[in-house]
Amino acid sequence: MTTQDAQRRFHGGDSHENSTFSVEQSPASKTPLMENEDYGGGGGGGGGGGDSDDTFQTVEMLFQDKEVPSWREQLTIRAFVVSFILGVLLTFTVMKLNLTTGIIPSLNVSAGLLGFFFVKTWTKFLEKAGMLKQPFTRQENTVIQTCVVATSGIAFSGGFGSYLFGLSSAVAKQTTETDAAQNTKDPSLSWIIGFLFVVSFLGLFSILPLRKIMVIDYKLVYPSGTATAHLINSFHTPLGAKLAKKQVRTLGKFFSFSFLWSFFQWFFAAGDECGFSSFPSFGLKAYENRFYFDFSAVYVGVGMICPYLINISVLVGAILSWGVMWPLIKARKGDWYAADLSDSNLRGVQGYRVFVSIAMILGDGLYNFLKVLGKTIKGFIKQYKNKEVMPVTARGSPEQSSNSYDDEVRTKLFLKDGIPVWASIVGYVGIAIISISTVPQIFHQMKWYYVLVIYIFAPVLAFCNAYGCGLTDWSLASTYGKLAIFAIGAWAGEAHGGVLVGLAACGVMMNIVSTASDLMQDFKTGYMTLASPRSMFVSQIIGTAMGCVISPCVFWLFYKAFADLGSPDSAYPAPYALVYRNMSILGVEGFGSLPQHCLTLCYIFFAVAIVINLLRDTVLRKWAKYIPLPMAMAIPFYLGPYFAIDMCVGSLILFIWGKKNKAMADAFAPAVASGLICGDGIWTLPTSILALAGIQPPICMKFLSRAANAKVDTYLSS
Repeated sequence: MTTQDAQRRFHGGDSHENSTFSVEQSPASKTPLMENEDYGGGGGGGGGGGDSDDTFQTVEMLFQDKEVPSWREQLTIRAFVVSFILGVLLTFTVMKLNLTTGIIPSLNVSAGLLGFFFVKTWTKFLEKAGMLKQPFTRQENTVIQTCVVATSGIAFSGGFGSYLFGLSSAVAKQTTETDAAQNTKDPSLSWIIGFLFVVSFLGLFSILPLRKIMVIDYKLVYPSGTATAHLINSFHTPLGAKLAKKQVRTLGKFFSFSFLWSFFQWFFAAGDECGFSSFPSFGLKAYENRFYFDFSAVYVGVGMICPYLINISVLVGAILSWGVMWPLIKARKGDWYAADLSDSNLRGVQGYRVFVSIAMILGDGLYNFLKVLGKTIKGFIKQYKNKEVMPVTARGSPEQSSNSYDDEVRTKLFLKDGIPVWASIVGYVGIAIISISTVPQIFHQMKWYYVLVIYIFAPVLAFCNAYGCGLTDWSLASTYGKLAIFAIGAWAGEAHGGVLVGLAACGVMMNIVSTASDLMQDFKTGYMTLASPRSMFVSQIIGTAMGCVISPCVFWLFYKAFADLGSPDSAYPAPYALVYRNMSILGVEGFGSLPQHCLTLCYIFFAVAIVINLLRDTVLRKWAKYIPLPMAMAIPFYLGPYFAIDMCVGSLILFIWGKKNKAMADAFAPAVASGLICGDGIWTLPTSILALAGIQPPICMKFLSRAANAKVDTYLSS
């Protein structure tokens, strides 16, 4: 839960980067948390400050008459059954977002709400039947939340819309590589599942011994984990449960609407550029430059979850690129690039779209990497000066007179179920040995010593990412992945499959640093809901294992159902697959294949991204909120403005709703947005099955100019 002032969480573009851009603390209040109006807010985004704030001091007093179950009792069969169902639902949703634009908002609210609803319904039914053996607790709710997020998180860190699909020949044929054959590996269910199993668990063991330092000693905020804990705590009070029931009902209504709307649209999409998704809302000329509203419920929902600044930044980037730059560059056709090249050729205008976008992403990523690294070092220095660095083991705990009742209760239970350091070391080393011997069997160009070097440096980078995420809610998983692309890809070299090696190394690195920060967020949530660290860790392991099977199966369904997956003109263009592959090509082959003046533009926009970020961090906050974000601006450079318009429609709906009834908007907007996103997302399951069965939509609704329509009429009459 967050106040409306808090920026909502956003997984921008290809990464967990760009999570919460600023986090405002809720003002201190003597009102218990459960009676506040801060039920809405955003998708797991930034929430208040430390857990010793006066706002939260009464939380554990409200629960003091309820016995805390043991860590084994928190891990129930019903929890994992519900987690599996919700994991499949959210994986379809994340996968669709991955393969369309790459913009993935946090779905923590929907996971928390639906988890609470399913198990509460389950236990109520058993209670009426006289068969209830164990009541539903907030600790079990936290286990479900952790498991679901871990499961659906693999759909992101697995690279199905970025590095992993970037290995395919479907993406490789869109590039200008001189030797693409040795740098491609087409998707196969067996090797994808195997690869994810050997790389997805290392991050969990790498950060496990530091849980006490991060959560108790350093008291890192982890805004998303804190917000999720407040949400779960509120569900298990009478007032919170009543509100949650209304939110679930609202989510269900908009889920049904979104699903049925997608079903209705399907009937009119029998061919290319057919249906509501190709509706020329602003005229045919604007449509040619991808300015149109495509009636997508999912991106209207995304717009309601993402902060206003994100949506405006995306729109500004769309206008700058598709409204100004690309038309001007097209006018230089025959001068800057060959006149006979199609718009989708990387040696033509497509090259400018892709590589200028990459330049902005790299500029933004480099700036924020250095920024978070600086904050991390500053935090270390501050801790050292204050002599607050504590041992890793649970034998001692900080003696601070300012600890509240809540802190004392939570710290006692958090340290009670410790996980031995030797278990972390054995787990990391054991899985690393298996991975070092297995990954080269999957990717023959990936030598064992490349993997070994990654695993030597990975724990340090995982710690830096988890620490930075605790300070800023900003995970730089994909930035570390990009560093691996350039470092390991260049080491392998062009002659030895460096492009493939770079992408595979990106996958190894991203999985480690991403799961490490996610686990620490979950430990923070567990700390604030009195869930045992052991149950959190086991839930994360089980959720990750489920994700390693569910995500590849869902991706495989897309891959087999849609033959044009990854094509620029497809309904599922997977834009970041091409972006990541071209990053790897740049790291190995250099800049020789770029169109004329493209490198100059890349330098300019790389610098522009850094300058914009500097401006945002140096001007007063009241002005900084009007300066667009470079990462968000870069996303439409390649894709086009259509989804930006959808997102701005979502923002407009939220803005008007907030003006009319702020309390209702705060409470129910996340539920409405989650329903719109999940309903449209789950529609991809039946549409994929229909495509596999060879069942096509019966109608093509297409829009033509008057002149083109006259020609068609003349042709048909003859």
